[in-house]
Amino acid sequence: MSDLLARHRAVMPNWMALYYNEPIEIVGGKGNRVVDANGKSYLDFFAGILTNMIGYDVPEVREAVERQLATGVVHTSTLYLIRSQVELAEKIARLSGIPDAKVFFTNSGTEANETALLLATYARGSDQVLAMRQSYHGRSFGAISVTSNRSWKNNSLSPLNVHFLHGADRHLVQFRGMSDADYIAACADDLRHVLATAVTKDVAALIAEPIQGVGGFTMAPDGLFAAYKEVLDEEGILFISDEVQTGWGRTGSAFFGIQNHGVTPDMMTFAKGLGNGFAVGGIVARGDLMDGPHAVGLSTFGGNPISMAAANATLDYVLDHDLQANAARTGEIIISGLREAAGRLPVVGDVRGKGLMFAIELVDPATGAPAPALAARFMEETKKLGLLAGKGGLYGSTLRMAPPLTLTEDEAREGLGILVTALETVNDEAR
Repeated sequence: MSDLLARHRAVMPNWMALYYNEPIEIVGGKGNRVVDANGKSYLDFFAGILTNMIGYDVPEVREAVERQLATGVVHTSTLYLIRSQVELAEKIARLSGIPDAKVFFTNSGTEANETALLLATYARGSDQVLAMRQSYHGRSFGAISVTSNRSWKNNSLSPLNVHFLHGADRHLVQFRGMSDADYIAACADDLRHVLATAVTKDVAALIAEPIQGVGGFTMAPDGLFAAYKEVLDEEGILFISDEVQTGWGRTGSAFFGIQNHGVTPDMMTFAKGLGNGFAVGGIVARGDLMDGPHAVGLSTFGGNPISMAAANATLDYVLDHDLQANAARTGEIIISGLREAAGRLPVVGDVRGKGLMFAIELVDPATGAPAPALAARFMEETKKLGLLAGKGGLYGSTLRMAPPLTLTEDEAREGLGILVTALETVNDEAR
């Protein structure tokens, strides 16, 4: 065991997960590659959990931060006007499509979701919230309440009265073999039944990830949230789209994940990639909802000048280089290649994704059961071959990947080759 790993375990909580049997320390990065403390280079297909959205050592981001540092002002608090905060809010409000939108900045997606839940419960005068099975919305008290994955829930105590819906669980026997249309109809019918049986009037909101991150990039078929919103609108229930992982063009087919469903939500939360590694989160919502609470509020570090400089530069880079189109193009190379390979690899139970957000579900080739041990073996093999991947899913058997949106076509093919080679190794060993 390395000295750094021993020191980590001595002072960090044991629930802070580390990847790999021999965890790595990343000490350098350029473009879409990183280097560890031993000098080994990796093609990064997980981007710090989708956070290094446009890669490493990006001059436009670095120079924007350096210009702000040169002013001597790192922090002022939101008690004073911050020009870059206003400029970023204007861009996000415009891109959101939400009418009369206003924006509030936080430090993380967890904080953003807490804010959205506060706005919704205040507006509706209710603690009743709907969320999705297999969801993940953060590690705080309220966010855990709307998280539906036992591996990430520390207790049953909650400030909210939560009911969980279907929508990303087509592996269950009652939904297997259904067409998209039939599955959507069954889920919408179930929502009506929940509203008729499990709650009182004035439910506050539904909060949902268009593609579930920790859930293993499981996703509802396009159109499901449109069907849900039709039901919600009948009772005035608000809709919160958690875009922490699906925002900024990552799905390729839409700039925000919920737009794949043809829906404009009442609120969207965001974080991760927007700062390209600098801490930034936030919420964009209808102005009447954002202005609603009567108590004074602020965020000491949210929207600070440094993170705003980084976020403005990152968002401008995404738009100026049309990285949404690049995500669609490079993602198709990888996803289609993985699906082609899956046909000859019994260890692969499913390949799914949109754009540069894709996953491989590993199963026991004999029984078809989720295979978390094989997923762990895959992680070690891709590490050896020089690629960083992510792991998750409800059963710990999913490899989830989201490279920087700047991934080139050559890098997409290189990464695909590594993934297929690793799958072949794991498949041979499993057989």
